[in-house]
Amino acid sequence: MIRATVWGENVHERTSKTVAEIYPKGMHACIAAALNEDEAIEASTATLQEPEHGLPQPRVDQTDVLLWWGHAAHGDVSDQVVDRVADAVWGGMGLIVLHSAHFSKIFKKLMGAPCNLTWREAGERERLWVTSPQHPIARGLPKCIELEHEEMYGEPFGVPEPLETVFVSWFQGGEVFRSGLTYRRGAGSIFYFRPGHEAYPTYYDENVRKVLVNAVKWAANPEKRNAHVHDAPNIDIKDAPESIEARGPKLHAEGEEGFR
Repeated sequence: MIRATVWGENVHERTSKTVAEIYPKGMHACIAAALNEDEAIEASTATLQEPEHGLPQPRVDQTDVLLWWGHAAHGDVSDQVVDRVADAVWGGMGLIVLHSAHFSKIFKKLMGAPCNLTWREAGERERLWVTSPQHPIARGLPKCIELEHEEMYGEPFGVPEPLETVFVSWFQGGEVFRSGLTYRRGAGSIFYFRPGHEAYPTYYDENVRKVLVNAVKWAANPEKRNAHVHDAPNIDIKDAPESIEARGPKLHAEGEEGFR
């Protein structure tokens, strides 16, 4: 069983009548419900408003894949929680970054990039073309997913070159965008998926829901989590695989901290 946590900012649902009517239980609950339709996934939710944003260390430790949706309150997310999530990704937790979370603290931290883009909110048609049809995230999908109403994101997209580009979007206004990108950070797999503007019912679309299920299965790492990503252990000369003779001065006094 893959343990997924869907993190939602849960701001628009509380402040906008339009969004609340589309997602009365919140976008995070809608996404979790889609994941729970698959017998291999057990999904729960966490929100910005909870203590430690619903992501205390024990919760993160028990999460195989974290899905993150944010937009209006990126700056309100605690740096301590961001560091905790980043360490978990480096250690092997999967991360799926949704829509406006391209500008979240966690995505920018892991990308080491501004993650900026162009955008337009006009409710225009979007076609997501599958560019890697053999990729596990694209399994069972048509060659194109069409969404009648979405927010436009356009290039250039200020992210590092991805390992794979699974989807490329075309918008009614003519722009294109790399909408499904994969990355690795340490032992963790990351997938950025563009659709999901709060004012449209995107997360009810069956193909979008299939993408999310596929992405969770792809991002889940069956290996034991590495909880020591910051460790820099000193290896004694006697533990070297081959016999060596120590030469030159030692810069680190025994028991000295630093220079790591």
